[in-house]
Amino acid sequence: MKDVIASKTKNSSRNLAFGIILKIYQLLLPFVIRTIIIKVLGMEYAGLNSLFTSLMQTLNIAELGVGTALVFSMYKPIAEGNKEKICALMKLYKIYYRVIGLVIFIIGIILTPFLPWLVKEDVPEDINLYILYFMNLGATVLSYWLFAYKNSLFLAHQRNDVASKVTLITNTIQYSLQIILLFLFKNYYFYVIILLFTQVINNIGIAFLADKYYPEYKAYGSLSKEERKKINGSIKDLFYGQLGLVVTVSVDSIVISAFLGLVPLGIYQNYYYIVSALIGFYLIFYQSCRASIGTNILTKSTDENFKDFKFITFVIVGSLAFCVSCLYNMFQPFIEIWVGKKNLLDIYCVALFCAYFFTYELSWLIGAYKDVSGKWHADRFRPLITAVFNLITNIILVNIIGIYGILISTIVAYWIINIPWLYKRVFIDVFEKDKSKKYFIFLCKKLIVFIIIVFACGFICSRIQLNNNFATLIANFGICLFVSVFIYLLCNYKTEEMSRAKTILSTYLGKFRSRI
Repeated sequence: MKDVIASKTKNSSRNLAFGIILKIYQLLLPFVIRTIIIKVLGMEYAGLNSLFTSLMQTLNIAELGVGTALVFSMYKPIAEGNKEKICALMKLYKIYYRVIGLVIFIIGIILTPFLPWLVKEDVPEDINLYILYFMNLGATVLSYWLFAYKNSLFLAHQRNDVASKVTLITNTIQYSLQIILLFLFKNYYFYVIILLFTQVINNIGIAFLADKYYPEYKAYGSLSKEERKKINGSIKDLFYGQLGLVVTVSVDSIVISAFLGLVPLGIYQNYYYIVSALIGFYLIFYQSCRASIGTNILTKSTDENFKDFKFITFVIVGSLAFCVSCLYNMFQPFIEIWVGKKNLLDIYCVALFCAYFFTYELSWLIGAYKDVSGKWHADRFRPLITAVFNLITNIILVNIIGIYGILISTIVAYWIINIPWLYKRVFIDVFEKDKSKKYFIFLCKKLIVFIIIVFACGFICSRIQLNNNFATLIANFGICLFVSVFIYLLCNYKTEEMSRAKTILSTYLGKFRSRI
């Protein structure tokens, strides 16, 4: 058992390290490309790129639930060394993904006549929306038809780092070619063609390595009727939840494009790009720890898991205090340096983006344990109801208060539906109900410290007036880092979570020194 735990810890650390490296890379290079698009082609092209990204995310609802359910189904047979069952799951996964690609293609064709309704204005003269749409649709469909099911082996074995290395290589090819072609030809179509090409290369590369690392697993055999029924039930339950999540995230861009135009969408997405990058880093953490948390739920007591849950909360809320403080105090000077003063939103929008980011991450934090427990049925309608409420309020408020309405509708939907519902379920499906009050008090204490940090950083940064935006960025970052760490340590130095953090940090530092 100790060897298994050590192996999972090693895999989690490795996945986290490679995930962070890949995320930084996928943040910096697309940032460069987005900057080139804005400078060389114009803001309307940046808005167009954001619109089609959201459209393809929405079309991907056909996959929702399949990957998670099947990877979850592999955990037990992998632990038991049941080769036949894993191969049968692979075959089922392969069939599902072929069907998914076909469904996405059919839905994409059906939606084609409605395409002009999704863009209010600012469509570049040299762009044919239909051609661009089918190019993006083709890239999405191919991502499912070309060996996508083989990536499940890396996910189930906690070897996400292998797929990350392939993606790192293919992204390098993609970004390099896109940058060169944008400068040489100033043609947006070439940008999308490269995306299509590298998607094919990425899938083939991951499939090749899957065969190399796990040659014993091939897509053959079949599951019993009862097993297929159980998996299909999990897929159905996850579909509702994931559908709601995708609609909530993707619909904002589509609504802005349809009601306000591509330029407002491009400006909005400049801010959202930074927020989504931070969200991506937190997602790496959750994904890297996913299998370990799932194993702990199966092997450790409820009290031990509850302590782990509180410790994760301690770490996440502390990091969020720093990140939110940085966002609020660094957004404006950074955006002005990047795309110019004319593309700034006001400080109230900045505050709403900060609230959106915090709300989104709090939801993920509370659901971290529930999502890996495999108990999805009772919770299946929560994200969908949240998404429907968000969509309705989006359409209403965007016509009244513009972009403010987009952000407010999402924040309100999460606070009045998603978070309370999720909170209730996690203390039914994973922990005992009597721990709900204990965790609520614990969380409130951390959130009070969070609020103190954010307001303290905002107050101090507002009192420092510098003429240079670069100097402002550096000064505000230093203030946010020092103030957030100082206050969080001061308010938590006697807690059990702080003692555990010191022990973990001391252990890692000891290992690092021994290697030097």
